[in-house]
Amino acid sequence: MLAVLLTVLLTVTGCSSKLTDAAPATVEPARPAESPPPTTAPVGQVLPLGGQPAAAIFDRPTSSLAVFSPGADPQAPATVTIVGPAATSRTVTLPGAATAIAGDDHGAVYLSTRGGFVTVDLTTGAATTTAITGEAATDFTAIGHRADGRLVLGSAAGAAYTLGPDRSVAHRAAIFARVDAIVTEGDTAVVLDRGQTSVTALSPQGTPQQSLRAGLGATTIAADPMGRVLVADTRGGQLLVFGVDPLIERQAYPVTGSPYGITGSSALVWVSQTATNEVVGYDLATGIPVEKVRYPTVRQPNSLAFDDASGTLYVVSGAGDGVQVIRNAAGTR
Repeated sequence: MLAVLLTVLLTVTGCSSKLTDAAPATVEPARPAESPPPTTAPVGQVLPLGGQPAAAIFDRPTSSLAVFSPGADPQAPATVTIVGPAATSRTVTLPGAATAIAGDDHGAVYLSTRGGFVTVDLTTGAATTTAITGEAATDFTAIGHRADGRLVLGSAAGAAYTLGPDRSVAHRAAIFARVDAIVTEGDTAVVLDRGQTSVTALSPQGTPQQSLRAGLGATTIAADPMGRVLVADTRGGQLLVFGVDPLIERQAYPVTGSPYGITGSSALVWVSQTATNEVVGYDLATGIPVEKVRYPTVRQPNSLAFDDASGTLYVVSGAGDGVQVIRNAAGTR
């Protein structure tokens, strides 16, 4: 038996460099459920918005919701629909395709694209493309905006790029199967890799820190005003809550109905259930999520965003059924 163990040890030791260089093991990325037609009318107001929106963020200075929709095919121009405080909207067509959106909460949003990123001014609607030197052929798939103003981008090839103040690459960390989403807490970025169903913290310098498994099939990630990182484990049917400094899983709570859309507020954490066309608000104050409110939604409630100032929850249909606006969403608590 000892000889067998030594043989295994020597084999693993001798192959360690090859194992390190090998592509990370992955699983088939989880997806939201295909929502059935709603059987209950959505609560609140529903604003028209077609296409297949992929993400939404709320910008406090302009009191605007920015909804990102990819083009009809991978090369088609993407759009950002800006919904103002009076529920009026306008759509900005980008110069080309885009893959993800992040906001600075100062009136601008940033969208990852091949070779760089696009900046959209939410007040004027102006869209400006920035090419990253030496990365013209890089397919960027994710983007995050740090508190210090620096951007972090991720690629389809599995690298995370931390940009310097001049928008050049300051650090590149190629440890992922694919970078699917990036959120930030202060100057720390947290990367979601759906294939590895993992979350990884990047230091302010861009170097990888802690990396943790995130359930059985993590799909979406959000940072909330309380300093937490929230993850929907769609395949495992869980809401996962992480602390960032250091990265540590603090809570895991079962959520039925194929959880997918996720966002946080100062009061509640919101999770959509795509199998049942519902959104649930959880209170995390006691150390374990406690359901406080539940609302019927538009079909395919894939994207959520929240306005803390007005207490308004936005639910965006990924099937073109519009933007649901639920005012005073947390109710009387």
